[in-house]
Amino acid sequence: MTKQYADHVRTRQQKAEAALAATGFDALVLHAGTPFTYFADDMDAPHHVNPHFAHWLPLGGPHHMLVVRPGKKPMIVFVKPDDYWYEQAPLGSPFWLSEFELHQVTDEAAAWKLAPNGRRVAYIGDSPASATAHGIAPGAIEPPALVMRLDWDRSTKTPYEVACLEEATRKGGLGHKAARESFLKGASELEIHQAYVEAVGCVDKELPYETIIALDDKGATLHYHAKRRDVRNGKVMLIDCGASHQGYGSDITRTWTTDNADATFREIVQRLDKVQQDLCALVKPGLPYPKLHHTAHVKIADLLRDVQVIKAGGEEAVERGLTLPFFPHGLGHFLGIQVHDVSGHQKSAEGGVQSPPPQYPYLRTTRTIDVGQVFTVEPGIYFIEMLLRPYRTGATANQFNWPLIDRLKSSGGVRIEDNVVVTQSGHQNLTRPHA
Repeated sequence: MTKQYADHVRTRQQKAEAALAATGFDALVLHAGTPFTYFADDMDAPHHVNPHFAHWLPLGGPHHMLVVRPGKKPMIVFVKPDDYWYEQAPLGSPFWLSEFELHQVTDEAAAWKLAPNGRRVAYIGDSPASATAHGIAPGAIEPPALVMRLDWDRSTKTPYEVACLEEATRKGGLGHKAARESFLKGASELEIHQAYVEAVGCVDKELPYETIIALDDKGATLHYHAKRRDVRNGKVMLIDCGASHQGYGSDITRTWTTDNADATFREIVQRLDKVQQDLCALVKPGLPYPKLHHTAHVKIADLLRDVQVIKAGGEEAVERGLTLPFFPHGLGHFLGIQVHDVSGHQKSAEGGVQSPPPQYPYLRTTRTIDVGQVFTVEPGIYFIEMLLRPYRTGATANQFNWPLIDRLKSSGGVRIEDNVVVTQSGHQNLTRPHA
């Protein structure tokens, strides 16, 4: 890991130097962020480090600064306040320390004194007023051309980043196994969540995103976050949970059923798992991600036809829009420092937007698949009355098996999600060995 990390920092330095040169800047100041206090309250929200800062090193907490200068070792200004209200843990000797020039100060004002300034120094962070007050030119604050290049670079992962994502996946796998056991024992959503967190070995704020643990019909709410205490012995559980390692998060979804679940729904779960694996097998450099998404709709159409939910299958069903109410979200998204990582719609390092196709407006990735990308593959089938209602009286109403659909609504939905890294010859599935 130490060598992988050293190589990672060298790559970051090279990429940053190229981005600075291309956009006319001499240095870059990355700010770790400022605490956010809830409105009309004195309580801070959990702090999320600026992702551009976190791309270099896993140093938590606010106010720190990372200074990147061409031809020089990157500099970290570590802010450790003199404080007795909250614990200020010592820096110690983290594995990343030798890759940086380190300065320790007690407040942000002192950190700014060590940071470069001027018209050719760029600043990326959430305190533009402070940056301006300390001599950063207004046009150098979050300069779009530079940010777009840094975003683009984040979509290609180094071996260090892949190792972090795989470890995050391993941890998530432990949680998923514990959650499944809890579900099969008849536990409530809250108890399943608690089993998950305990197995991962973290507290809630250390998760990359809030867990989704949906029993039965709640699986039809795509981002369901309630944790019901009074509902037990579910027949179906849709669980979408990840874990973190060094700032990188996994994103894993599974759908489990008991023997008491609807037989047709159980068949849908089994078949969708096969569809998901078939889609993963298609991942390779050069394939446009929207084409993979379209293929998912075609395969889901065949599945729904085979279980008699709809009458037509394949391209015919997709062209007629029959799969849209059942699979309303995108097939996946980039994964990394952020769970929904950046640049999914970017045309190039210079910018530009490649919007999703009109029929798939929620597709988060429109890029062509390339070596080093890490993204999710997560097809789903849901029974959502809000989306189905317009089809009940539309031109294609006779293409749907409404009695069966109404029966399946109590089962909610199914989603299967793996995290994959693109290789020269195809892909490596980071999830299946662990969950």
